[in-house]
Amino acid sequence: MNETTGKNMLQQYLTFKLGEEMFALDVSQVREILDVTNITKVPRAPEFMRGVINVRGSVVPVVDLRLKFGLAATTRTLDTRIVVMEISLAGEVCVIGALADAVHNVMDLEAGQIEATPKIGAKWNSAFIKGIGKHNDQFIIILDVDRIFSSDELAMVQTETGGGFETSRAA
Repeated sequence: MNETTGKNMLQQYLTFKLGEEMFALDVSQVREILDVTNITKVPRAPEFMRGVINVRGSVVPVVDLRLKFGLAATTRTLDTRIVVMEISLAGEVCVIGALADAVHNVMDLEAGQIEATPKIGAKWNSAFIKGIGKHNDQFIIILDVDRIFSSDELAMVQTETGGGFETSRAA
């Protein structure tokens, strides 16, 4: 039998905005959401890396996804947040913070509400995108955070932050 219920196919996503676009991350990769705090600049870091923050004694690099996606830098507002997430790279789990213009909510999407990324006409790099979700007539770009940053970029971030940001071996 090849029967699956809608309940088995339900996935939870954290939704957030960058500019006018709604994005989503698999909620299992999100550690926490923080108000923007003092971000310490790191010399010679890539342009998209805004600096580092202290999260309960751990150095966590903070990136600006708007810059990574070719948009103007994030402007800090009352709604701006840092989404602290875990990304998997070369068998290690790295903790990284990403600036978001606003964080909305956690939503459930069924597999049937998610379509493949269009190959033509997409203004976003399709390698970063797991799919396009649809919820209440709104499109949500579901990111593949493990693919947004290359191992070279994360190695550069780690080198520029003194190698001190939190990593752990994937189980």
